[in-house]
Amino acid sequence: MPGPYILSIDNGTQSVRALLFDLAGNLAAKTQVHLQPYYSDHPGWAEHKAEGYWSAVCIACQRLWEDSGIRREEVKGVAVTTQRGTVINVDKDGKPLRPAITWLDQRRTSTVPPIGPLWKAAFKLARVEGTINYFRREAEVNWIAAHQPDIWARTHKVLLLSGYLNHRLCGSYVDSTGSQVAYLPFDYKKHRWAGARDWKWQALAVRPEMLPELVQPGTVIGAITAEAAQATGIPLGTPLVAAAADKACEVIGAGCLEPHIGCLSFGTTATINTTNSKYIEVTPFIPPYPSAVPGAYSTEVQIFRGYWMVNWFKEQFGHLEQATATEKGTSPEAQFDKLVNAVPPGSMGLMLQPYWSPGIKVPGPEAKGAMIGFGDVHTRAHMYRAILEGLAYALREGTERIQKRSGVRVTELRIAGGGSQSDAAMQLSADIFGLPAARAHLYETSGLGAAICAAAGLGLHADFAAAIRAMTRPGRVFQPSEASRKTYEQLYQRVYLKMYKRLQPMYAEIADITGYPEAP
Repeated sequence: MPGPYILSIDNGTQSVRALLFDLAGNLAAKTQVHLQPYYSDHPGWAEHKAEGYWSAVCIACQRLWEDSGIRREEVKGVAVTTQRGTVINVDKDGKPLRPAITWLDQRRTSTVPPIGPLWKAAFKLARVEGTINYFRREAEVNWIAAHQPDIWARTHKVLLLSGYLNHRLCGSYVDSTGSQVAYLPFDYKKHRWAGARDWKWQALAVRPEMLPELVQPGTVIGAITAEAAQATGIPLGTPLVAAAADKACEVIGAGCLEPHIGCLSFGTTATINTTNSKYIEVTPFIPPYPSAVPGAYSTEVQIFRGYWMVNWFKEQFGHLEQATATEKGTSPEAQFDKLVNAVPPGSMGLMLQPYWSPGIKVPGPEAKGAMIGFGDVHTRAHMYRAILEGLAYALREGTERIQKRSGVRVTELRIAGGGSQSDAAMQLSADIFGLPAARAHLYETSGLGAAICAAAGLGLHADFAAAIRAMTRPGRVFQPSEASRKTYEQLYQRVYLKMYKRLQPMYAEIADITGYPEAP
């Protein structure tokens, strides 16, 4: 496969991948270093050694050159995409002062900076006090400032994982606006740090000088330093280009540039995203995230721990399929698809509501997961299919909220993420949405999105639109089955949409009695 190439470094929750793409969006080479997602010294904590991320990047890159045989001189640029919301604070020498707090961390603090009376009154009038208090208590910077003041006093910069890796590669404290998804004072409408009078500076312990410089996706932010070149094998002086967070990159890597194309991500957090030129709050006071396209917005609805539930099922009940796949030398996914296809659409009335983790508003902080409709006919196969169907119902509900707020109807789906490798999941998604669902042409969509940012930024393609046209295309398309669609439509309208409202009072009672989930 001829060059030139773009090197994408994709640091996800489960692994770090070094990926080489050509300018037609073909994956020329790949190496992967698996990670322990996190460790926990206390219940609810989720931390990871920051140096461990960098070490994995170095190993992945060095293996890439050894395994691919591609000449490094053909690499014209590097771009980094990472998991969102993972925070690393460093000292004046750029060394981490404590482990990274990952996006899976559930700690919160009641010791928060005070907010002025005028802002308090405004929030009360707008009925968003709960949302603002949730923001303040969840912010990692507030927890560190309150519980580890000695570390906070030595903190020179507060970085997201993307900013940390960028610094290790080029030596500068620079990050992309497209990576700013965290409890930080970011202006999601203007894509810059919040203005001096913004309430976020009162709500958070961080100061402006503690944050990195921000640039738009596609901006050359530096060049690979001698130290980074020695550690990774990336040629000295190779341009480092700003990309965006993994979900944002995944959206453009799947070819979703227009608001009528919905991007479903079947990952640890399942999401529905559309790309818009307008600022649209799908849930009031919950902003859209920055897109990987400069100046654009990614309207998103999340199902937290979405496809984590699928992995949970496989770990708890899928030993037979795992063993069969090993014995026959086939993929486990093919065995699990057989399990799904052994059950009719609708799982004979077994219905799942996938709120395994509470939310801020939809679902609310009291939310819990539920599975209803059990009968003596149901097996683990019905349970597995019900999980996949429940996630698709929830994503459809999120899509309808996006359509209502944006005024643009979603007419086609592109599906990415690990779960997209399941034909059964693809088909039932097409059936539940009643829309054609196309699998992205390759699995590594977030890495491809980062490569698109680099190709556009370096002028290897004319602009982002040209890069997306040249480097993405639909893979296999799954058409909805009319008979299945009718069954799902009735279950969705008559049962699923009513579940949360009817169960919500009981969730609140459970929380009151047991203390779980804790009120925000």
